[in-house]
Amino acid sequence: MFHSILSEHQQVITSLQGMEPEITQSAQHITACLQQGGKILLMGNGGSAADAQHIAAELVVRYVKNRKALPAIALTTDSSILTATGNDFGFKQLFARQVEALAQPGDLVVGISTSGESENVVCALQKAKESGVETLGLTGQAAGRISQIADQTIRVPSTVTARVQEAHILIGHYWCEQVEAAYV
Repeated sequence: MFHSILSEHQQVITSLQGMEPEITQSAQHITACLQQGGKILLMGNGGSAADAQHIAAELVVRYVKNRKALPAIALTTDSSILTATGNDFGFKQLFARQVEALAQPGDLVVGISTSGESENVVCALQKAKESGVETLGLTGQAAGRISQIADQTIRVPSTVTARVQEAHILIGHYWCEQVEAAYV
């Protein structure tokens, strides 16, 4: 069993080599946003929420090297905002309300969804677009509606949620490594 999981993981990770130009372009976009005084707003549900928090922490605190703190916010972490929004406006608006309040032109809103169909992520990316804020999607192979909204979508070539999530955090680490290289 483990051998088949490991083999599937390696196949998906190896397939990312063919996506190097677009993954590097997204890393450059994140770096440019930060260098020009913008902030990164990240969101997702479940494991993707954890990935959003993980990437935000790496940018604010540090990835490997000590450097200045960088402005990144995981929109998944404020329980009062999340529960009030869910109660008053519904789950679909969970992230859109925060994007409306926090995102400004020059920022970058990153939506993470293995299916590309997470309704609250889709609504938040739409809100960002309406506000003139750049967007980036990180999805699985299907890419869903996120790919139709986001300025750029990185589509991991797999439909298996666990393999997509494993690739997402590798891509997130690559982003952090590239950002850090620009600041150290």
